[in-house]
Amino acid sequence: MSSLDPRNDSSFGMTRFLSWISLVLILASSIVLAFFLGNSARDTIMTRRQEYASLLAGYLNQQIYRRFTLPTVLAYGRITLRQTEQYHQLDEVIQSTVAGLKLQSLRIYGSDCMVNYSFDSTELGRTDLVPSSMELVMVSSKPAYETMSSVGMLASLFCLDVPAGTYSLRTLFPLTVSLGISETTGLSESLVTGVLEIRQDISGDYETIIRFQWLIFATCLSSSFFLFGLLQVFIRKAEDALTDRMNRTRKLEAELHQHEKLAGMGRVIASIAHEIRNPLGIIRSSAELLLRRKDQRENWEPREERILQAIYSETCRLGQTVNDFLDYARPRVPRREKVLLQELLQQALVFLDGELKQKEISVEHYVPENFAVSGDKDLLYRAIYNLLVNAYQAIGSSGVIRIRCRRLSDGMLELSFHDSGPGFPEALMTKIIEPFFTTKDHGTGLGLPIVSTIISGHGGRLDLSNNPDGGAVVTILLPEYGEEPQECLKKANV
Repeated sequence: MSSLDPRNDSSFGMTRFLSWISLVLILASSIVLAFFLGNSARDTIMTRRQEYASLLAGYLNQQIYRRFTLPTVLAYGRITLRQTEQYHQLDEVIQSTVAGLKLQSLRIYGSDCMVNYSFDSTELGRTDLVPSSMELVMVSSKPAYETMSSVGMLASLFCLDVPAGTYSLRTLFPLTVSLGISETTGLSESLVTGVLEIRQDISGDYETIIRFQWLIFATCLSSSFFLFGLLQVFIRKAEDALTDRMNRTRKLEAELHQHEKLAGMGRVIASIAHEIRNPLGIIRSSAELLLRRKDQRENWEPREERILQAIYSETCRLGQTVNDFLDYARPRVPRREKVLLQELLQQALVFLDGELKQKEISVEHYVPENFAVSGDKDLLYRAIYNLLVNAYQAIGSSGVIRIRCRRLSDGMLELSFHDSGPGFPEALMTKIIEPFFTTKDHGTGLGLPIVSTIISGHGGRLDLSNNPDGGAVVTILLPEYGEEPQECLKKANV
């Protein structure tokens, strides 16, 4: 990746870093929020449960006092639960009072810390079941609450399906006997005779709390990932837009630099070419004149003829080179007329027929007769001629050139030249179109650049590639006759 790529820019790097930091902070805050809201919900539910347990215990205390304690004291003089009749009377009062309330257990402890009553008859008389907070309840005459669990705190967070009996609320409530109104204080006095223990199953409440916590966490997590993904999309789009803008800027800068260089080079080349062309023309004309008069001389030597022929041939080649320089330095504005591609191709093939036969190179072409483009016939002929010359020079000898033309859906005609040569070197693909770059021993490196200039001047495009089966493929796109040049130029650059 280029060092100018905005993805390497420190500002975008900081933006991505901050986006990850924000994700971590959102996740941390989600966990804290879920824990906080879960605890608040648990405290609210537990407060409701404790209030309900206090009301139930208070009501049960009144029922025991009115329906058991007073009648038993009046009938027997004192309460002795070891007597089966008294125990059954107390059990009947308690069972009728708590019927349908689904309590886990209910015990009554005496002041001697012994279990005097229990749903489980095997617990009667035991002193090892007394909770540690019983003494505080008897002294303060205030109820105490304790949440009991059979699973650990960490395990409870991941237990979405809580079995019955996993969590329970134990309520210790003082059993009191009213002593009447105090003469000194004027307040109602009571005597704590024991402690009532009630255990309620609150597993369903805890399951609701745990599910609520996970719902909060999942909601925060999904929203944070959504916002993070949205932020990443915006950052990526900004990076892509900036990358595209920077690439276009670099391309324009390179083109501007190239144009400035070529403009300066064109002025120098044009000046030099004009100075070379006149004496070069004189030399070529003189050599041609001497060659024509060779039959008029009696003492003409073959060596002199070879020298004159070499002078004439080299001046022709040098003249073509000068013309190439001038054509590239000062490209001609193309005319707009109807040009049949088949006629241009046939004209170029007729001119090159001798060289193609000499090198044993065949040409297979399919160009429909009615395929016409809008352009300058002379310039387009030169472009096709140059491409044919490049193709047979790449083959060397014994090969084939395939030429195909087809109509595209965007109003362009595609003319492709596929030779059976070695193809373009992959490492040089980006340099082949550059002016003055050549892989030949003799050449100016202006053949393809001139073709590219001619094609782009007609609102077309030149593409270079290698065929998977071997050989180079040169494709030119030209506007079909009747298309607007500016529209074709836009389509060619899409």
